[in-house]
Amino acid sequence: MPIINSEDYKPPFWLPDGQSQTIFPSLFRKVEGIHYMRERIYTQDGDFLDVDISEAPQPPKGELKSDSKLAEKVPPSGAEGAVILSHGLEGDSSRQYITGMVKNFNAHGFDCLAWNFRSCSGELNQTKRFYHSGATEDLETIIKHSLSKGYIKIYLVGFSLGGNLTLKYLGEKGQNLYPEIQKAVTFSVPLHLSSSSQKIGWLYTKRFNKSLTKKILAKSQLFPEFNIDTSNITKIKTLKDFDDRYTSQLHGFIDAEDYYQRNSSLYFLDNISIPTLIINAQNDPFLSKECFPFEQIKTLEKVYFQAPKMGGHCGFYPDDYQGVLWSEKRALTWLMS
Repeated sequence: MPIINSEDYKPPFWLPDGQSQTIFPSLFRKVEGIHYMRERIYTQDGDFLDVDISEAPQPPKGELKSDSKLAEKVPPSGAEGAVILSHGLEGDSSRQYITGMVKNFNAHGFDCLAWNFRSCSGELNQTKRFYHSGATEDLETIIKHSLSKGYIKIYLVGFSLGGNLTLKYLGEKGQNLYPEIQKAVTFSVPLHLSSSSQKIGWLYTKRFNKSLTKKILAKSQLFPEFNIDTSNITKIKTLKDFDDRYTSQLHGFIDAEDYYQRNSSLYFLDNISIPTLIINAQNDPFLSKECFPFEQIKTLEKVYFQAPKMGGHCGFYPDDYQGVLWSEKRALTWLMS
């Protein structure tokens, strides 16, 4: 499919670059009015996933589906469609880029299921493993849970690591994807994990590593039977160091490069079978040049790619901000088109 060349995103003049466009909404944007209902899903390997659900306002009874057979399949909320949202590295369902998207979709009649990766919901998970960029079995669990609620249309939205996870899942499933899954949109995706792990700046690396190592230390103390070696944890300086020592080892990969190679969504795009939009800002401080595969995208049937010059990483704060980010408007337009 052709590259989408629209340049309709415009940042405020006081957010002039990728760093400011990334940091400002992350620190200062507040989203009010989201009321989650948490559900815990138990996994087959003895662990759990926490999903936070926000239902769209119920329509008047007279506006419900007239087709009785179809109405029986519609969930109690009355919404026909469900949006499953996957957050980024060390994020959770409370991050503003998630809650803002939830609020906008709710306002347009969609239920939202914002799931938290293992150990990201405020409670450490129960198995030795954590989460990672390619753990598509957990997304599968969330999708099955959504199907059990009766949704006849499901849409996938992913950010950063969650975007990579979403794209990899779609590529793995290919033509065998659940027919209820209609479309997908992802933002700020490190399509090529290896080069992106080297591109990310020290400021972000320090923040991520602090959070990740804290979880490793907590798990090693809470579950001594897992025998997690933390003897050299203070020597970890980069994300690749962490992935070499922990992510890869806890999830069955040889090392960080093996983990990156086997989970980079760049290598799964060819097999995606539903309309899928990838939006990566060209000034994203997390993304390497390999995350802008313009020529490859042109050969794909179902994958669209949009690369606005501005936006930062999970930023997209617009110059005419009225409570909704450009990315939130763009996602809604894409999924409803």
